[in-house]
Amino acid sequence: MTVKLNESALRHAKKLVRDGRVVHDERDDWSEHALPAKKETAWREEHGWGEYARWHLGIDTDENEETKAHYSFPFGDYEKVHRCAVISLESRAAQYDHDEIAAAAKELLELIDAE
Repeated sequence: MTVKLNESALRHAKKLVRDGRVVHDERDDWSEHALPAKKETAWREEHGWGEYARWHLGIDTDENEETKAHYSFPFGDYEKVHRCAVISLESRAAQYDHDEIAAAAKELLELIDAE
């Protein structure tokens, strides 16, 4: 498994934060705020894989681009960035030694908290 930082998604997330499309929620809220799998699939089917990719900081280059396995570390609900999602992904990325993704999440969190 080769998970890399999705630079395009990071730029998209930063733009969303700068545009005020962010939810300033608490650390443990992500389990409640993340879309359920069926709704996420419906959203992806409507918007396509390219748009789906823009909402994930991690991409697994060993997986097919048109599978959910290719994408990891979501940072929002496909409308807004969620602070709780960024906190969660930073922790998970660090736990699994995805240092570049963890650093990007920390940078994103600092931007969110500065807004």
